[in-house]
Amino acid sequence: MERWRGLEAVPSGWGRSVVTIGVFDGVHRGHRQLIERSVAVARERGLRSVVVTFDPHPAELVRPGSHPAALTTLERRADLVAELGADAFCVIPFTGELARMDPAEFAHEVLVDTLHAAAVVVGTNFTFGYKAAGDLDTLRELGVRFGFQVEGLDLISGSGVTYSSTYIRSCIDAGDMEAAAAALGRLHRVDGVVVHGDKRGREMGFPTANIACAVHTALPADGVYAGWFLLADRRLPTAISVGSNPTFSGKVRTVEAYVLDVDEDFYGHEVGVEFAHRLRGQERFDGMEPLIAQMDADVARTRELLGA
Repeated sequence: MERWRGLEAVPSGWGRSVVTIGVFDGVHRGHRQLIERSVAVARERGLRSVVVTFDPHPAELVRPGSHPAALTTLERRADLVAELGADAFCVIPFTGELARMDPAEFAHEVLVDTLHAAAVVVGTNFTFGYKAAGDLDTLRELGVRFGFQVEGLDLISGSGVTYSSTYIRSCIDAGDMEAAAAALGRLHRVDGVVVHGDKRGREMGFPTANIACAVHTALPADGVYAGWFLLADRRLPTAISVGSNPTFSGKVRTVEAYVLDVDEDFYGHEVGVEFAHRLRGQERFDGMEPLIAQMDADVARTRELLGA
């Protein structure tokens, strides 16, 4: 899959294509429906498929300080899109100039002049252009005007809720990792670099990998979780703590992973952590002994849940 940043990175000889557009944070089940449909239409027509997204999140420019928690890094988003068979992943920097484009200008410059769209696949709730003035009907009208077809897909729902990035963030914020996984179609994952911590875990017999995540990363509610530690092609069972370590009067939220049955120095490595189940909320213990006893219980429960 080709990866472009900015419309100027699109090859000059790029032919007609099938395009889908969105932020696609999380590449959840609803997003996958759009991407898979655009890939299918492209193959039916002998064309290439392009997934268009934006960086930073449009909300940050429209309402500074309102950037939502990110379900995936941009790199992870691209990897997930590649797994779905798209031919190109185009990241458009979301600037003031782009935000001020009216729908017709956006359609002409992005879809027609640059990507040579033969068809565009979007959700029925799609909006675009200055102050979100354009919607699916607008896009269809512009398609007739500029010569591309438009297909609108209904949103996917389950258990009485519509799957969206906003809904998934609310599940993660509540620590409901099963509900988040149902909407994502996989376990929620955070990525980061292992950095040095205060080494208290090692002193207690539970050496942890302290993971520095990107700003705006969607972290689960404070507590202890069972999940998986991802390093290169390894997927290792792990007990994960999210929070500020109240027993030691901590003030900064951290993500610490205790990898079961592995004693390695992961410092400096880029890793991922998948959250499968919430074991309990964050607690403050009166001393080391009750804390260690609870950590033993957390590890035993992690083994049970993960079959480790």
